[in-house]
Amino acid sequence: MKSPSMPMKEFLLERGRVLETWPTGKDLSFDESVQYQRGIADGKRFSSVLQKARSAKRVLIQPRAGVALLDEHIRLLKYLEDEGAADLLPSTIDAYTRQNRYDEAARGIEKSTAAGHSLLNGFPAVNYGVQGCRRVTESVAKPIQVRHGTPDARLLAEITLAGGFTSYEGGGVSYNIPYTKKVPLEKSIRDWQYVDRLVGLYEEHGIRINREPFGPLTGTLVPPCISHTVGIIEALLALEQGVKSITLGYGQGGNVVQDIAAVQTLRELANEYLHKEGYDGFELTIVFHQWMGGFPEDEAKAYAVINLGTVVAAMAGADKIIVKTPHEAMGIPTKEANAQGLKTTRQVLSMLEDQRFDFSNEKIEREKEIIKQEVGGLLRAVFELGNGNVAQGTVRAFAAGMLDVPFAPSIYNQGKVLPIRDNDGCIRLFSMGGLPLPEAVVAFHRERLDERAKTEKRALSFQMVTDDIYAVSKGKLIGRPK
Repeated sequence: MKSPSMPMKEFLLERGRVLETWPTGKDLSFDESVQYQRGIADGKRFSSVLQKARSAKRVLIQPRAGVALLDEHIRLLKYLEDEGAADLLPSTIDAYTRQNRYDEAARGIEKSTAAGHSLLNGFPAVNYGVQGCRRVTESVAKPIQVRHGTPDARLLAEITLAGGFTSYEGGGVSYNIPYTKKVPLEKSIRDWQYVDRLVGLYEEHGIRINREPFGPLTGTLVPPCISHTVGIIEALLALEQGVKSITLGYGQGGNVVQDIAAVQTLRELANEYLHKEGYDGFELTIVFHQWMGGFPEDEAKAYAVINLGTVVAAMAGADKIIVKTPHEAMGIPTKEANAQGLKTTRQVLSMLEDQRFDFSNEKIEREKEIIKQEVGGLLRAVFELGNGNVAQGTVRAFAAGMLDVPFAPSIYNQGKVLPIRDNDGCIRLFSMGGLPLPEAVVAFHRERLDERAKTEKRALSFQMVTDDIYAVSKGKLIGRPK
């Protein structure tokens, strides 16, 4: 059942308040922003490039990157475009901007200018304003996406979309529950409905902006059913507001069979539920995030982690890969390390380009069926709790523990779900909390975990959960004691 989009009168009243929150928003004109977006070449539009690649069965690659100083940020993106041969470019936003602390971002720019290099962990787009953002987007030939982690991303969206960015990452659940402690879910979902309504307004004026919910969530042993459910919820919330280009994401779990099944079911389930809720005419693509856990300090081992993720993404048929670097364990990577991650990913993709994979595999089909049953149970609860209203159902499901993200800091998340690996390294559930999973699925998880306990000759216990978390932190992907 479709929910109505935000009424225009309500949106405009809110927009007036949003634009007043920092000086760079005060003179922003939506009509002028539309005219500017219309002048962007098709080859620089995220949605167009994604669709062309999907038609050609070509996997695109995109890094993460962002620094404090405008000229340095431009040089970084140009380097990743030229030396790294990235298909799509990012502007990763700094932590102060993510928390709407623009005055502190301004001081960070001042200190970075004095130091001669970036002292922030990203690009403070709101402080640079529309003209600064346009300098960035006009400096490169590839499409650029805003990547951040912001619960209230309204002003950031206004400025960056007016500045020529053609894709915007995040959502009211995925940029709240894994990122913040005390932001009410009702508020973040409502603030992101504003963002999606803004994107929907651009769509009504013939400007297609891509939206990408953040799939990996906490990035630590997240079961596919939880990330899939959140992604589909955020896609539904976006489509309610008029968005037409959606990219859903999945973070590599570590088991090849489960990862392939997860990527394939994400596309299948999203299409199923979006159409079932009455939406059509949308574009759906899938992004695969290379390993989001800890990385080995040894550079050669780090390349192996990157390459395994690339192989899985290619085999599973992802449309885009978010690429990691061989220096992930060192902190914020250099532009050279970022380019190296891109080049090794590109090399693996080129070697697999003409190969076709046969997935008539019993284990993959079993995993796909399990994921579909799990997602079905979780989404059914959301729809029932909300009486058809996805936003209300999501808030109520989290409050009841019927949706629960492992290891998230939010006080609005129950935190009772504990993931664990089975004997093959697939992510299962040691504690299911209040997740409304079918009895057959619950029995399957228990059977797989009992098998691991028997193999390791020890009782099934919380110690196994901590062993698996420790392995994740060390970049082993699957590093259980045998």
